[in-house]
Amino acid sequence: MASSGGRWRDLGAFRARGVHGWVALAEGIDRMVTGIESPVDSERGLAGRLRYLTASDAGYEAMDRAGIHVRPRTLIAWLAEEQTPSKANLARLDAAYWDLRRRNVIADLKRRLNNRGRGTRIEIDPVDQTAVDRRHQRDLETRSVSVRGVWDRAVDAWIAEDTDELEAVWDDIIQSTLGTDWDAYTHVSSIGWAA
Repeated sequence: MASSGGRWRDLGAFRARGVHGWVALAEGIDRMVTGIESPVDSERGLAGRLRYLTASDAGYEAMDRAGIHVRPRTLIAWLAEEQTPSKANLARLDAAYWDLRRRNVIADLKRRLNNRGRGTRIEIDPVDQTAVDRRHQRDLETRSVSVRGVWDRAVDAWIAEDTDELEAVWDDIIQSTLGTDWDAYTHVSSIGWAA
């Protein structure tokens, strides 16, 4: 999912700033996915991504989804470091790599977040009200809640980029854990994983 960094928006007439809670939830799941840290345009980063992508049929499918359509000999030249992909193909290789990484960790993410039925504790940071006139500010605080029973749905919606389902999952989370306060957390500053 695309990051909302820099895409915060003013919410309503009073200029509180934040993002939809489901966006922050998807970004939180996305941050749990780790992989090759070297940039794709470095020798090490490119080689690692190519090895990962060419090790399975799923990797070739990820390259196809990313729009990488080259002759087999071109791919062999990339793997042998005899030829460097164009800037556009480097971006596509990076996208294919992260797409495959995300797909490959789905089961692990579900297992970690479900935590044997105990769920996962998250921290919900309310919207930023620093630009809101003092008399219009709401008394909102960071909330720490245990979330159970929605993680399979959340991860499936995240990987499918199903924004409607992510929004429904977020609504379920806030309505079941925050009581009558839930509507104040439809938009948030961020979501973090509580210790």
